[in-house]
Amino acid sequence: MLKQSLQQKLLQKLSPQQIQLMKLLQVTTLELDQRIKEEIEINPALEEGSDEPEKDDENFSDLDYDNEEEAFENKENSREDFNLDEYIDDDEIPSYKLQVKNNGEDDDRREIPITGTVSFQDTLVNQLGMVTIDDYHYQLALTVIGNIDDNGYLVRDLLSMSDDLVFSQNIQASEDDLLDVLKVIQSFDPPGVGARNLKECLEIQLRRKIAMHSQNHSVLELALTIVNQQMEEFSKKHYEKIQKKYNLSNEMLKQVIAEILHLNPRPGNSVAEGKRSSQHITPDFMIYENDGRLELTLNSRNAPELRVSRAYKEMLQEYAHSKLGSKDKKEAVQFVKQKIDSASWFIDAIKQRQHTLLMTMQVIMEYQYEFFNSGDETKLKPMILKDIAERVNLDISTVSRVANSKYVQTAFGTMLIKSLFSESLSTDAGEEVSTKEVKKILQDHISAENKRKPLTDEKLCEILKENGYNIARRTVAKYREQLNLPVARLRKEL
Repeated sequence: MLKQSLQQKLLQKLSPQQIQLMKLLQVTTLELDQRIKEEIEINPALEEGSDEPEKDDENFSDLDYDNEEEAFENKENSREDFNLDEYIDDDEIPSYKLQVKNNGEDDDRREIPITGTVSFQDTLVNQLGMVTIDDYHYQLALTVIGNIDDNGYLVRDLLSMSDDLVFSQNIQASEDDLLDVLKVIQSFDPPGVGARNLKECLEIQLRRKIAMHSQNHSVLELALTIVNQQMEEFSKKHYEKIQKKYNLSNEMLKQVIAEILHLNPRPGNSVAEGKRSSQHITPDFMIYENDGRLELTLNSRNAPELRVSRAYKEMLQEYAHSKLGSKDKKEAVQFVKQKIDSASWFIDAIKQRQHTLLMTMQVIMEYQYEFFNSGDETKLKPMILKDIAERVNLDISTVSRVANSKYVQTAFGTMLIKSLFSESLSTDAGEEVSTKEVKKILQDHISAENKRKPLTDEKLCEILKENGYNIARRTVAKYREQLNLPVARLRKEL
């Protein structure tokens, strides 16, 4: 049964302008430049430059013309002709029919740039071309190289590759044939490439070194023996067992360990790092000291000069004063008005972005004034997103968008704003301190420890408690792992 009724509902919806502002808030300075260029390209009513009147327009009234009609004609001729028929064409295929869009309008577009550098596998193929080899073994070598990852390791076993060759290329290849080809590839540069595990990788590099040194390679041969027979003990730094087993002096053990530690456990990275493009960080904010006071400035690229096209404004005025009768004229007015509104919305969103960024970063600077004034990480106060959101009277998600992927340049270096946020920890005196302060103290003690007898997590916990930081051993272990510091046994040195 159908029924009609009146209902009142309270709904909360985001306007297109609010969505646009949220997207602009989370982009970096470099991404903002690209976003502005894209908007100028798709919206001819948006232009770069200040909104101040140009000199030609200011002097227009001073020109001597016989009458107003002549003046108007000269002004029309001085302006570039803009034909709306180029934008409104009934015979033109609509743009929505020429593209496929499977994602929503609010989805972020994160495109990965394509680089034209030579891959690690390509360098191996180039070296393969310098080896005298028949077509059969050449095809086997290409298959082996295709199964070597960017670290330089062979990621598939020979039996599986033999099966792949049968099914994909109809090539009957035995494991012995593949092993022979693998030995050839293991002679390529960088040393250690084509290894099936870390042990084999180190052995290949040591054998290459022994072959290159005709004399005094007793240390290298001993290192090769230890890697071959005592790899597990060496990786766990059980140096006493190794020293006792081979009856080594302290000096000889140090030389052997030094030789092994100088080997490259990831030979493929040496090629990839040389071709990796460096990424420069552009700070969004600058904090500097002026007469004993800290001052905050916004990167000028975050405050571009944009304006609505004057030609579009005048065009809209002309159509407004003219008598519109045809459908084309109405569509022209609608088109011009839409482009002007879109440009105005975009300019307002950029200005609102500037205001929000400055207001939020100003509060963060005042909250962490002691840190920005001294650069001492122990001066960092506990700070979470909620603390800043309450002070700037904004939502937590808005503050998160401002802090995410934004950088601030200080006298002590450029840092990620998100790294300034941390949880709090209570001391014995009841004072709230930042977990970053505890991590800094923890890192300082580990850096200054005796590497022959490194501090265990229990000992570090005792040291922190003596300094008034009531912290459990498992928390010390968690902070140590966050600092990418290994356990005491793996930090041991001779």
